[in-house]
Amino acid sequence: MIATIRNGLLALAIGLTGLGHGPADAQSRLRILAPQATAEFLDAHDPGSVWRDAEDIAGLQAAISGLEAHGLNPLHYLTRDLLDPDLSPRLRDQLATSAWFSAAAHMLYGKLDPETVEPDWTAANRQADLAAMLKAALATNSVATSLEALAPRQPGYAVLRAEYEALKTRQTEPQAIVSDGPVLKPGMSGVRVHQVEARLRQLGFEPGESGVMDENTLAAVKFFQASVDLDDDGIIGAATLTALNRGDAQKLEQIRVNLERWRWLPDDLGRVHLRANIAGFDVTAYKDGVAERTHLTIVGKTYRKTPVFSDEIEYIVFNPWWETPPSLARQDKLPMFQRDPGAVQRLGFQVLDRNGAVVDASTIDWKAVPAGTMPYRLRQAPGDLNALGQVKIMFPNKHNVYLHDTPTRGLFAQRQRAFSSGCMRTQNPIDLSEWLLSDTPNWDRAKIEAALASKKETRANLAGKIPVHVLYLTAVSETDGGVRYLDDIYGRDAAVLTGLRAPPQ
Repeated sequence: MIATIRNGLLALAIGLTGLGHGPADAQSRLRILAPQATAEFLDAHDPGSVWRDAEDIAGLQAAISGLEAHGLNPLHYLTRDLLDPDLSPRLRDQLATSAWFSAAAHMLYGKLDPETVEPDWTAANRQADLAAMLKAALATNSVATSLEALAPRQPGYAVLRAEYEALKTRQTEPQAIVSDGPVLKPGMSGVRVHQVEARLRQLGFEPGESGVMDENTLAAVKFFQASVDLDDDGIIGAATLTALNRGDAQKLEQIRVNLERWRWLPDDLGRVHLRANIAGFDVTAYKDGVAERTHLTIVGKTYRKTPVFSDEIEYIVFNPWWETPPSLARQDKLPMFQRDPGAVQRLGFQVLDRNGAVVDASTIDWKAVPAGTMPYRLRQAPGDLNALGQVKIMFPNKHNVYLHDTPTRGLFAQRQRAFSSGCMRTQNPIDLSEWLLSDTPNWDRAKIEAALASKKETRANLAGKIPVHVLYLTAVSETDGGVRYLDDIYGRDAAVLTGLRAPPQ
């Protein structure tokens, strides 16, 4: 039995040591991935007494092998040193304990520190007493299932895992690839159009076979674009090309990245909470684990990205004044006023000096105002042209980002909606406000409508704070149990995938 276990481990861990070829007891060779946790755990036990027999090591092998189903690489945790027949019990304890703690931490908190790829991350991580879990697993011969117990319990994670397993076992024909090149538009023809037609047929659509972007092929392209949440304009640009060429290998990588993002999140997102997905251009309201309503959103442009963070909604403002952020006042409004000074009054802006006193805008020579040291604050009065529309949903944060209405509601008709300066413009925010205020006394729909009709800024404090999680998920679960793959609009997947591929430090 020991030989069988050793051979299995060797097949899994071959080539991983990177630690030289000296005696197994050479301290310099030890690959201790979690030195502090390992030392603290072993200090409470007699040397060489923790991993007592082959069954314990077999359980460790099974547990770490199971990490593959979570998008983690088992070879990052098992080493050939553990298989050395001359390894002393003391050093076997160190290697095995280190491997378990490292793998357990990555299952519990994620392999990457989220702040290394999302600097604004504020969500609390999940908690567990790993030392107690390992002690119990060794005592009850349940090491093999101990790491699986640390996986997130969110339904969205389970759906992605099932998709990951299905993709790994699915047998498919060789994928038709559309080569890089210029944007393909109606009427264009050539080899790349033939490639598009071949790929569309492979995906179950029905294009023409003429090698021309004709009516039949355009219709198939539009159906495909709509199916992957792209603007269905029939034009094959970068986003559509990426979606066409997304085969099982790319999907597996995308799933791995998003499994990792789920591991960063707490198990409890809030009994009542909002989940805004930047990559999905939507915000969904949850109650008792059930998605009760989803609203389309407009998110930050690629050079003014909406940050990823968690906070709590405290209040809602109807008919809000817009306190223009200083950066937008300098970068957007000042150039506008320099070109067209009449826009100040026409758009309902109020100008204040540094002391908060109102300044007559007609007396200001806007062309002489320096952008770097602009001495004015700008506020936009409530009204039809107000940048916030009729509602802003507030969760005060350092980014000055929140959910709000917009006067340019026609933009919701587009599927790719990265048009804002960082905040999230929300479709039907009055309905969302009613949902958020449902537990707040004296704030029913009639009270909301009356506040809006007053044309005056009115604040409604929520009876209790409601968590809001602004996330970036590029693979999401559907209500039918399937998975929807989204465009990586901010190009953030690559950094996570690179971290997952790298051995632990």
